Amino acid sequence: MRKDVRILLVGEPKVGKTSLIMSLVSEEFPDVVPYRAEEITIPADVTPERVPTHIVDYSEAEQTDEQLFQEISKANVICIIYSVNNKNSIEKVTSHWIPLITENTDKDSRVPLILVGNKSDLVEHSSMETILPIMNQYSEVETCVECSAKNLKNISELFYYAQKAVLHPTGPLYCPEKKDIKSLCVKALTRIFKVSDLDNDGILNDNELNFFQRTCFNTPLEPQALEDVKNVVRKNLTDGVCDNGLTLKGFLFLHTLFIQRGRHETTWTVLRRFGYDDDLELNQDYLFPSLKIPPDCTTELNHNAYLFLQSIFDKHDKDRDCALSPEELRDLFDVFPYMPWGPDVNNTVCTNEQGWITYQGYLSQWTLTTYLDVQRCLEYLGYLGYSIIAEQESHASGITVTRDKKIDLQKKQTQRSVFRCNVFGDIGSGKSGFLQAFLGKNLIRQKTIKEEHRSYYAISTTYVYGQEKYLLLHEVFPDFDYLSDADLACDIVCLVYDVSNPYSFEYCAKVFKQYFMDSKTPCMMIAAKSDLPEIKQMYGCSPLEFCRRHKMPPPQSFTSSTAAAPSRDIYTKLATMAMYPHARLRCMCTCNRCTFCLCQNFLNSELLQTVRAKLYAVVLRRHVSQADLKSSTFWLRASVGATVFAVLGFAMYRVLLKTR
Repeated sequence: MRKDVRILLVGEPKVGKTSLIMSLVSEEFPDVVPYRAEEITIPADVTPERVPTHIVDYSEAEQTDEQLFQEISKANVICIIYSVNNKNSIEKVTSHWIPLITENTDKDSRVPLILVGNKSDLVEHSSMETILPIMNQYSEVETCVECSAKNLKNISELFYYAQKAVLHPTGPLYCPEKKDIKSLCVKALTRIFKVSDLDNDGILNDNELNFFQRTCFNTPLEPQALEDVKNVVRKNLTDGVCDNGLTLKGFLFLHTLFIQRGRHETTWTVLRRFGYDDDLELNQDYLFPSLKIPPDCTTELNHNAYLFLQSIFDKHDKDRDCALSPEELRDLFDVFPYMPWGPDVNNTVCTNEQGWITYQGYLSQWTLTTYLDVQRCLEYLGYLGYSIIAEQESHASGITVTRDKKIDLQKKQTQRSVFRCNVFGDIGSGKSGFLQAFLGKNLIRQKTIKEEHRSYYAISTTYVYGQEKYLLLHEVFPDFDYLSDADLACDIVCLVYDVSNPYSFEYCAKVFKQYFMDSKTPCMMIAAKSDLPEIKQMYGCSPLEFCRRHKMPPPQSFTSSTAAAPSRDIYTKLATMAMYPHARLRCMCTCNRCTFCLCQNFLNSELLQTVRAKLYAVVLRRHVSQADLKSSTFWLRASVGATVFAVLGFAMYRVLLKTR
């Protein structure tokens, strides 16, 4: 909505321009009329549309042509005043004023015109027969009205129509020659229909119509009023109503009817509620609401946003196979001005055997977009109508900004759900295969990927101690001298080398020493292509010795050359290390999910060591001598201590099982 409206009054001398302004302000006809009235401002609270209105007068006697041209360029709407009892002033409307205004305004943004016949009190006939053809000839003429400054007839209506011509213009919506709504308006209303069609059946049922009505006008439709609307459509369109619901054709017909009957403010209310501006483009403030992201913080979708995206998936998964076919995906993005996901997305997230994006892959891609480019995510949510359907103030309410990573490290816990792993390695070391294996693709499936469809990201879910987390893998281009801050910013570093290439490990060692040896970012070494014969690495020490020296976990063997989908255990290990960078996890099978791993980590935890030390201090308060071993009191203390220790250990074991 505009912040204000600027109305300019022009016309031949003595037609009553100044009298109209003064009659509006004083609510009586002035005895003395100056050549020109000063610019007046009507406050928002006294105007029908609640918008401040500036009214500007023009006087040929006091102003130059240059001043007139400047006022025309600043005006939002121009009222051309003529006298109903003066034929010359009527003729000047088309011979002088409309051409003059047209010459001094941009062709792409025509100023709406109002034709105003003043002094209607002096004649008994109407000038509408002469004016209506002019209105039909010039599309920029919004309306025409007859009034009288002397008896105050239609004065308020005149300025209301002028406001309305600016706030609810007909021009962008309707073509008088074709007597139909324009293509841009059809496109916008079609998107609104599809967003409002919550079950995607091509019909707005009563519940959807009531939700739409409440969303746009803050009031539901009475059952009888709803039925009356359908009856109007039925009488005029054979396919406007189907299964007692409104079709797209019926929806468009209704808005055409509103405009033709002069109720285009209804259509504009709908358009603006769904984010459209005066040019029928989605407003930038609607698509990109303000969202502050402090340094070292990341962005994630919150629970409400995930619920909304799940409903969008269910809405378009017509065959209920938990995957989106190319046709279903195109249908989902039909409300977008462009196709946002390219073929690389199919190699970024999980797909089924047909290569279609699965439900998990769909949510993963949204998670990836939110993490890497939150503004793009906000834009996408805007196209889908998140703030409207979820009844939120803006799309930004669907985004969670995580706290500073430094605070997570200090508190040794995090609420984040997405963890980034940057994958480094020399050319041909197996980085791409490592990313695709995370999506369940073995070497055979990886070979079918076209080079132009290749992705440098892979994202999916994994479980860390029973909690579902997203692990985002990013393949870093192997240019040792030009690693950017984005290449280094991550939660865990993955260093991949080819066991069959004797020079592959050297690159990993250099990257670690140059960029990560003194950082707090945990690192893991991956011995890729472990199905091939291992060759000694041409480096000062073996990969195992290198990891031992730098207090890293031993190199993890990995291969994607398997008959089935590659093992995901190593990715769980990465996610666990990313989530708990302060912990030293000693896991034998690297899964961190099995009972053995949970107990192993629990036994080695600082908490248990502290409790054990406290128990020893209570039970064995002094040095144990030979006499103590023969004392019943000593053995009683030892029994109590052992019992307490066993009960505590069993309780912790049950808690760990529940978290799974």
